[in-house]
Amino acid sequence: MTFENLNLIEPLLRALKNEGYTHPTPIQEQSIPVLLNKKDLLGCAQTGTGKTAAFALPILQILSEKSGREAAGLKALILSPTRELAIQIGESFTAYGKHTRLKHAVIFGGVSAHHQINQLRNGVDILVATPGRLLDLMTQKVVSLQNIQMFVLDEADRMLDMGFINDVKKIIAKLPYKRQTLFFSATMPPDIAKLADSILNNPVRVEVTPVSSTVEKISQGIFTVDKKDKSALLIHLLKDSGISNVLVFTRTKHGADKLVKSLNRASISAEAIHGNKSQNARQKALTSFKAGTLKVLVATDIAARGIDVDELKHVINYELPNQPETYVHRIGRTGRAGSSGTAWSFCEIEEQPFLKDIEKLTAQAIPRIEDHPYHLALRSFSGPAAGQGNKNSGKPAHSKPSSKHRRRVKSY
Repeated sequence: MTFENLNLIEPLLRALKNEGYTHPTPIQEQSIPVLLNKKDLLGCAQTGTGKTAAFALPILQILSEKSGREAAGLKALILSPTRELAIQIGESFTAYGKHTRLKHAVIFGGVSAHHQINQLRNGVDILVATPGRLLDLMTQKVVSLQNIQMFVLDEADRMLDMGFINDVKKIIAKLPYKRQTLFFSATMPPDIAKLADSILNNPVRVEVTPVSSTVEKISQGIFTVDKKDKSALLIHLLKDSGISNVLVFTRTKHGADKLVKSLNRASISAEAIHGNKSQNARQKALTSFKAGTLKVLVATDIAARGIDVDELKHVINYELPNQPETYVHRIGRTGRAGSSGTAWSFCEIEEQPFLKDIEKLTAQAIPRIEDHPYHLALRSFSGPAAGQGNKNSGKPAHSKPSSKHRRRVKSY
């Protein structure tokens, strides 16, 4: 299957060729024909499956075919939970729509609205927005949704997590009843399923990469380590493992900032992105990371949604998430597009229940990596040793430390 088989128009095929894309991902292959048929869609897919192109291409095609036959004005709306994801979606519309006459804009909070307002007043066909800024500009009468023909709610479960559902409902209430609706969510908790049922009209359901499965090409490993030794272990790995760049996850904003200070003191270039950082600071850090000038990007889960870095080889869970689905989302940042990747996780005694939940969800025992100087010997940490019983051993590429460097810790 190639993109030519999906009945896409020539300007889109030319743009895809320019980007080096020839074969659609499963969600693109399943979704594009449905959307070109003007049907509603319920997509269960996590980040990294190619869902942005799955909705961007049909939107561009449908609006291009109508262009010139209708009055100017906003015709498509994509709601995104985070600024980073909104910016990335905007970049996709720029890439795929460069041979069309359609105009798009991206609006989000945390920055001055002046430039965004000017863009909108100059005429926009497609709007990518975060809920708060959109409601603000709607209140100011800068944005009208009365002519919206296509509406995309992206990462609906993250909207719920971030407390945006009421804002989303206010926006939906202003949309025309007659429209095509696209609803994407990585998970489907009851509140999200109820929302989907209320806004979709006889949708086609497309489901790819179930949340319980992890990418086969991702090599996983668990480092059992005392909480106070985590920073030293991370510095050890970053200096000894030949890692060029790595995305590191923490549970809290404070933890992210504290870790960055420790890494910088060890002469390791690191920046944090989270909700307390300004938009400019977050975008600058992400740009440096993508360019390879920043070795470590430390992120909280909410800030990391939408981060898409080509050829990212390493993800490290400095702190295990308390939701097992979040683990799957985190490690899915690596191993993209068929390439290999490595996901390591640090686990202290209090995080053991989180690890058990992760292994239950993924239906696999993640190998324990004992070959490091901060090993925490826990009898209750069951699971195969690195390199045993699992082809994805996740064994680090550094040499085995001598016994004099091994730290003895009390067994629990």
